[in-house]
Amino acid sequence: TNAMGATVLVQTVCDVRETLEFLQIASETDFVAGVIGWVDLTDIQTAHVLNELRASEHGKYLVGIRHQVHDEDDPEWLLRKNVQINFEALADQRLVYDILVRTRELPAAIIVARDFPHLKFVIDHIAKPPIASGGIDEWSALMHEFTGLEHVACKLSGMVTEADHESWTTDDLKPYISTVFEIFGPDRLMFGSDWPVCTLAASYDEVVHALRTVLIELGVLDEVTEAAIFGNTAIHWYGLAV
Repeated sequence: TNAMGATVLVQTVCDVRETLEFLQIASETDFVAGVIGWVDLTDIQTAHVLNELRASEHGKYLVGIRHQVHDEDDPEWLLRKNVQINFEALADQRLVYDILVRTRELPAAIIVARDFPHLKFVIDHIAKPPIASGGIDEWSALMHEFTGLEHVACKLSGMVTEADHESWTTDDLKPYISTVFEIFGPDRLMFGSDWPVCTLAASYDEVVHALRTVLIELGVLDEVTEAAIFGNTAIHWYGLAV
């Protein structure tokens, strides 16, 4: 069993009410260290909403914002004017933006990352590459564009559900983990369980074990790297008080 010292709750629905609920949960537990919430980034009033969230009773737990960009019809949704204005609001509040995209939306994500060097980003689920089909070339080429962008981190999460749910192995995950390790290094990589969604393909313990196994096989899992990926990167990136 893998002991967990602290966690960050991440939004699942596009509704501020869930964010308020998560902030309440964070205040009532000793293991929820932060919340990645949701606001409508297309709304010109969002800076005001962010101010209200931060000023709310449990607003200190809000560390970032996420939106399901890969569910939008527009692959360039991230480049919309109002969204870009609200990225400035996130930067003003010193919040992190979690980028939830697939390969299709990566070109827009690269532009945004270059245009907002003063805003911290985390790429969720290593940008959901098509692991089940083994497709890697287009995803890899685009991900390499983040090399050297020191304000962009990447979350080692959501991989088992992009693989074949019934028959995935660590060998299926290895080339993708190897790629992001080369691009980001341990100080810009963090583990994410993607629980409970991961249970479609694996248990929490199996997800942790799979990542450890691959990192060992790649010959990169020393004490410092393990501490970074399984805690310190997230603590630093999100400013967690743990």
